Amino acid sequence: MNQLNPAPSRRRFLAAAAGLGATAAAGTSGVAAAASGPRSLRVATFNIHHGASPADVLDLDRVARVIQAMRVDVVGLQEVDRFWKRSGFVDQPAWLGERLGMRHAFGANLDLDPEEPGRPRRQYGTAVLSRWPIRSWTNTPLPLVPGHEQRGLLRATLDARGACVDFAVTHLQHDDSQERERQSARIVELLGSSPGRTILVGDLNATSETPEIRTLTDVLGDVWPQAGTGDGFTYDSVNPHARIDFLLPSRDLRPLTAQVCTADPEASDHLPVVSELLLPVPHGR
Repeated sequence: MNQLNPAPSRRRFLAAAAGLGATAAAGTSGVAAAASGPRSLRVATFNIHHGASPADVLDLDRVARVIQAMRVDVVGLQEVDRFWKRSGFVDQPAWLGERLGMRHAFGANLDLDPEEPGRPRRQYGTAVLSRWPIRSWTNTPLPLVPGHEQRGLLRATLDARGACVDFAVTHLQHDDSQERERQSARIVELLGSSPGRTILVGDLNATSETPEIRTLTDVLGDVWPQAGTGDGFTYDSVNPHARIDFLLPSRDLRPLTAQVCTADPEASDHLPVVSELLLPVPHGR
């Protein structure tokens, strides 16, 4: 278990202070109404292909601009590098967090020797970027077929306007459906058979009718059939033909919207998905 709640930058602190001042000026009755009423959370999933385009042109700032344009509270990322030569030895989750003014957590599913002497160990996995404090996070390895890439489940507990939300990110095996079924079953074990205030996102490398996805949607919702329009295809980004990137909230979270973001299809080889979810009102309010 890792504790993660870095302090916001000065610019963000001043902006927050200005917002609090405006709220106070509106009167305490307005504050009470906002606190006790429904609240929403804007979430997304994005396989960033280590910051490279489908033509393998590296441009991490392009990825940041896509995330910025989605105006999300929290996003789960897949195929994230730390200290790889192919991505300029950048600590990508930290760089994106700083660039976007968001907290971050990273789950290293690969942890390998450095590619050059004196460099940090190179890591590869999934990440969470959040505008809300991250109270804690864990990364748990998922079932693995020998010789395949290690996959994991990154879980971050967020403080979303005073409500705890469990935000989980994964990236299932791309070429073995039986391995994906075992990975999905393990995810259900980790999240629980009746999870609450939970959102699972990720590149699941399978479509909605497959057994591995049904294992997950037996206990979680799927924002696309509930709030999306059209086919929802996310892969590949230039010629989308399959919906393999998912936002799966627990049953107590109601999807209000769901969109595939197509504004910049060459930022990665996947298209991101974004949804606004209505959170239940906390007990006692």
